[in-house]
Amino acid sequence: MTEIIRVADLQFSYPDGHKALRGVSFTLCEGDKAALVGPNGAGKSTLMLQLNGILEGQGEVEIDNLRLSRDNLPVIRALVGLVFQNPDDQLFSPTVFEDVAFGPLHMGLPEGEVIQRVDAALESVRMSAYRDRLSHHLSVGEKKRIAIATVLSMRPKILVLDEPSAGLDPRARRALINLLRDLPITMLVSTHDMRLVEELLPRTIVMDEGLIAADGITKEILGNEKFLNAHGLEKP
Repeated sequence: MTEIIRVADLQFSYPDGHKALRGVSFTLCEGDKAALVGPNGAGKSTLMLQLNGILEGQGEVEIDNLRLSRDNLPVIRALVGLVFQNPDDQLFSPTVFEDVAFGPLHMGLPEGEVIQRVDAALESVRMSAYRDRLSHHLSVGEKKRIAIATVLSMRPKILVLDEPSAGLDPRARRALINLLRDLPITMLVSTHDMRLVEELLPRTIVMDEGLIAADGITKEILGNEKFLNAHGLEKP
Protein backbone atom coordinates (compact mmCIF):
# COMPACT_ATOMS: atom_id res chain seq x y z
CA MET A 1 0.00 0.00 0.00
CA THR A 2 1.09 3.57 -0.63
CA GLU A 3 2.59 5.30 2.39
CA ILE A 4 0.88 8.65 2.98
CA ILE A 5 2.17 9.71 6.41
CA ARG A 6 5.66 9.07 7.72
CA VAL A 7 6.74 10.39 11.11
CA ALA A 8 10.29 9.68 12.27
CA ASP A 9 11.75 10.44 15.73
CA LEU A 10 9.43 13.40 16.26
CA GLN A 11 10.14 15.39 19.41
CA PHE A 12 8.46 18.50 20.76
CA SER A 13 8.74 20.57 23.92
CA TYR A 14 6.48 23.45 24.97
CA PRO A 15 7.99 26.78 26.10
CA ASP A 16 7.54 25.80 29.78
CA GLY A 17 9.89 22.87 29.20
CA HIS A 18 7.26 20.13 29.13
CA LYS A 19 8.35 17.47 26.65
CA ALA A 20 5.15 16.38 24.91
CA LEU A 21 6.69 14.14 22.24
CA ARG A 22 9.76 12.01 23.00
CA GLY A 23 10.66 10.38 19.72
CA VAL A 24 7.46 9.35 17.96
CA SER A 25 7.70 7.26 14.78
CA PHE A 26 4.94 5.66 12.71
CA THR A 27 3.60 5.40 9.17
CA LEU A 28 0.08 5.49 7.79
CA CYS A 29 -0.82 4.03 4.41
CA GLU A 30 -3.43 5.28 1.99
CA GLY A 31 -6.83 3.96 3.02
CA ASP A 32 -5.87 3.28 6.65
CA LYS A 33 -8.38 4.15 9.33
CA ALA A 34 -6.46 4.35 12.60
CA ALA A 35 -7.29 5.34 16.16
CA LEU A 36 -4.96 7.47 18.26
CA VAL A 37 -5.67 6.75 21.92
CA GLY A 38 -4.11 7.34 25.32
CA PRO A 39 -4.67 9.18 28.59
CA ASN A 40 -4.90 12.96 28.81
CA GLY A 41 -1.45 14.46 28.42
CA ALA A 42 -0.14 11.54 26.36
CA GLY A 43 0.78 13.82 23.44
CA LYS A 44 -2.05 12.98 21.05
CA SER A 45 -3.17 16.55 20.34
CA THR A 46 0.42 17.74 20.05
CA LEU A 47 1.10 15.02 17.49
CA MET A 48 -1.96 15.89 15.42
CA LEU A 49 -0.99 19.57 15.31
CA GLN A 50 2.45 18.57 13.97
CA LEU A 51 0.94 16.82 10.97
CA ASN A 52 -0.07 20.05 9.24
CA GLY A 53 2.51 22.37 10.72
CA ILE A 54 0.48 24.19 13.38
CA LEU A 55 3.24 23.08 15.77
CA GLU A 56 6.80 22.37 14.67
CA GLY A 57 9.08 19.94 16.48
CA GLN A 58 12.35 18.14 15.79
CA GLY A 59 12.34 15.05 13.61
CA GLU A 60 10.78 14.27 10.26
CA VAL A 61 7.20 14.51 9.05
CA GLU A 62 6.38 13.50 5.48
CA ILE A 63 2.92 13.79 3.96
CA ASP A 64 2.36 12.07 0.61
CA ASN A 65 6.18 11.87 0.12
CA LEU A 66 6.52 15.61 0.77
CA ARG A 67 8.65 16.57 3.75
CA LEU A 68 6.96 19.12 5.98
CA SER A 69 8.71 22.48 5.92
CA ARG A 70 7.72 26.12 6.20
CA ASP A 71 8.08 26.50 2.44
CA ASN A 72 5.39 23.96 1.65
CA LEU A 73 2.94 24.54 4.52
CA PRO A 74 0.04 25.55 2.20
CA VAL A 75 0.42 22.32 0.23
CA ILE A 76 0.65 20.19 3.40
CA ARG A 77 -2.39 21.88 4.94
CA ALA A 78 -4.38 21.14 1.82
CA LEU A 79 -3.39 17.46 2.11
CA VAL A 80 -4.12 17.10 5.84
CA GLY A 81 -7.66 18.04 6.85
CA LEU A 82 -7.81 18.71 10.59
CA VAL A 83 -11.22 18.59 12.29
CA PHE A 84 -11.19 20.05 15.80
CA GLN A 85 -13.14 18.68 18.76
CA ASN A 86 -15.27 21.82 19.03
CA PRO A 87 -16.97 22.53 15.68
CA ASP A 88 -17.43 26.19 16.66
CA ASP A 89 -13.66 26.54 16.17
CA GLN A 90 -14.24 25.91 12.44
CA LEU A 91 -17.67 27.42 11.78
CA PHE A 92 -17.60 31.21 11.71
CA SER A 93 -19.58 32.24 8.63
CA PRO A 94 -23.29 33.14 8.64
CA THR A 95 -24.45 30.17 6.54
CA VAL A 96 -23.43 26.55 6.02
CA PHE A 97 -22.64 27.25 2.35
CA GLU A 98 -20.26 30.09 3.24
CA ASP A 99 -18.50 27.97 5.87
CA VAL A 100 -17.91 25.08 3.47
CA ALA A 101 -16.95 27.45 0.62
CA PHE A 102 -14.39 29.35 2.71
CA GLY A 103 -11.42 27.06 2.01
CA PRO A 104 -11.94 26.62 -1.75
CA LEU A 105 -12.51 30.36 -2.16
CA HIS A 106 -9.18 31.10 -0.48
CA MET A 107 -7.51 28.60 -2.77
CA GLY A 108 -8.46 30.99 -5.57
CA LEU A 109 -10.73 28.52 -7.33
CA PRO A 110 -13.32 29.76 -9.82
CA GLU A 111 -16.88 30.17 -8.59
CA GLY A 112 -18.20 27.16 -10.47
CA GLU A 113 -15.66 24.81 -8.93
CA VAL A 114 -16.24 26.26 -5.46
CA ILE A 115 -19.97 25.55 -5.77
CA GLN A 116 -19.24 22.04 -7.05
CA ARG A 117 -16.90 21.33 -4.13
CA VAL A 118 -19.40 22.64 -1.57
CA ASP A 119 -22.19 20.51 -2.99
CA ALA A 120 -19.98 17.40 -3.07
CA ALA A 121 -18.73 17.94 0.49
CA LEU A 122 -22.24 18.45 1.86
CA GLU A 123 -23.46 15.38 0.00
CA SER A 124 -20.64 13.28 1.48
CA VAL A 125 -21.70 14.20 5.04
CA ARG A 126 -25.40 13.87 4.16
CA MET A 127 -26.11 17.54 4.84
CA SER A 128 -27.12 18.84 1.39
CA ALA A 129 -30.46 20.08 2.70
CA TYR A 130 -28.64 22.36 5.16
CA ARG A 131 -26.82 24.39 2.49
CA ASP A 132 -28.59 27.68 3.28
CA ARG A 133 -29.09 27.14 7.02
CA LEU A 134 -27.52 29.38 9.65
CA SER A 135 -24.53 27.54 11.10
CA HIS A 136 -25.03 28.76 14.67
CA HIS A 137 -28.59 27.37 14.73
CA LEU A 138 -27.48 23.78 14.18
CA SER A 139 -27.20 21.03 16.79
CA VAL A 140 -23.77 19.84 17.93
CA GLY A 141 -24.05 16.74 15.76
CA GLU A 142 -25.03 18.78 12.72
CA LYS A 143 -22.20 21.23 13.35
CA LYS A 144 -19.70 18.37 13.52
CA ARG A 145 -20.83 17.14 10.12
CA ILE A 146 -20.53 20.61 8.64
CA ALA A 147 -17.06 21.00 10.19
CA ILE A 148 -16.04 17.79 8.40
CA ALA A 149 -17.52 19.17 5.18
CA THR A 150 -15.42 22.36 5.49
CA VAL A 151 -12.35 20.13 5.41
CA LEU A 152 -13.58 17.78 2.69
CA SER A 153 -14.23 20.73 0.37
CA MET A 154 -10.45 21.23 0.30
CA ARG A 155 -10.06 17.70 -1.14
CA PRO A 156 -7.52 16.49 1.44
CA LYS A 157 -5.84 13.09 1.26
CA ILE A 158 -5.95 12.56 5.04
CA LEU A 159 -8.66 13.36 7.58
CA VAL A 160 -7.42 13.95 11.14
CA LEU A 161 -10.20 14.17 13.72
CA ASP A 162 -9.97 15.18 17.39
CA GLU A 163 -12.64 13.55 19.61
CA PRO A 164 -15.33 13.45 16.89
CA SER A 165 -17.97 11.78 19.12
CA ALA A 166 -17.51 14.08 22.14
CA GLY A 167 -20.73 15.79 23.24
CA LEU A 168 -23.01 13.79 20.96
CA ASP A 169 -26.23 12.05 22.00
CA PRO A 170 -26.56 8.35 21.04
CA ARG A 171 -28.42 9.04 17.80
CA ALA A 172 -25.96 11.68 16.60
CA ARG A 173 -23.03 9.50 17.64
CA ARG A 174 -24.39 6.55 15.65
CA ALA A 175 -24.94 8.76 12.60
CA LEU A 176 -21.38 10.07 12.83
CA ILE A 177 -19.88 6.57 13.09
CA ASN A 178 -21.82 5.48 10.01
CA LEU A 179 -20.68 8.61 8.17
CA LEU A 180 -17.00 8.11 9.01
CA ARG A 181 -17.20 4.44 8.03
CA ASP A 182 -18.48 5.37 4.58
CA LEU A 183 -15.97 8.14 3.86
CA PRO A 184 -13.36 6.80 1.38
CA ILE A 185 -10.40 8.64 2.88
CA THR A 186 -7.36 7.89 5.02
CA MET A 187 -8.26 8.70 8.62
CA LEU A 188 -6.50 9.27 11.95
CA VAL A 189 -8.94 9.66 14.84
CA SER A 190 -7.91 10.80 18.32
CA THR A 191 -10.55 9.69 20.80
CA HIS A 192 -11.41 8.43 24.29
CA ASP A 193 -14.46 6.66 22.86
CA MET A 194 -13.17 3.09 22.89
CA ARG A 195 -16.43 1.68 21.57
CA LEU A 196 -16.03 3.88 18.49
CA VAL A 197 -12.46 2.59 18.13
CA GLU A 198 -13.64 -1.02 18.38
CA GLU A 199 -16.37 -0.56 15.81
CA LEU A 200 -14.82 1.81 13.29
CA LEU A 201 -11.02 1.73 13.29
CA PRO A 202 -9.11 -1.46 12.39
CA ARG A 203 -5.76 -0.10 13.61
CA THR A 204 -4.94 1.48 16.96
CA ILE A 205 -1.94 3.58 18.00
CA VAL A 206 -1.58 3.93 21.78
CA MET A 207 0.33 6.92 23.15
CA ASP A 208 1.48 7.49 26.71
CA GLU A 209 3.91 10.05 28.12
CA GLY A 210 4.91 11.29 24.68
CA LEU A 211 5.75 7.86 23.27
CA ILE A 212 3.97 5.22 21.20
CA ALA A 213 3.26 2.36 23.59
CA ALA A 214 1.62 0.12 20.97
CA ASP A 215 0.65 0.17 17.30
CA GLY A 216 -1.33 -2.72 15.92
CA ILE A 217 -4.60 -4.44 15.21
CA THR A 218 -7.41 -2.86 17.22
CA LYS A 219 -9.00 -6.17 18.23
CA GLU A 220 -5.73 -7.43 19.69
CA ILE A 221 -4.93 -4.25 21.59
CA LEU A 222 -8.43 -3.88 23.01
CA GLY A 223 -8.39 -7.53 24.05
CA ASN A 224 -5.41 -6.96 26.37
CA GLU A 225 -7.10 -5.54 29.47
CA LYS A 226 -3.91 -5.50 31.52
CA PHE A 227 -2.16 -3.40 28.87
CA LEU A 228 -5.13 -1.02 28.60
CA ASN A 229 -5.24 -0.49 32.35
CA ALA A 230 -1.51 0.20 32.44
CA HIS A 231 -2.00 3.04 29.94
CA GLY A 232 -5.12 4.64 31.40
CA LEU A 233 -7.56 3.09 28.95
CA GLU A 234 -10.77 1.16 29.48
CA LYS A 235 -11.80 -2.00 27.70
CA PRO A 236 -14.97 -1.19 25.69
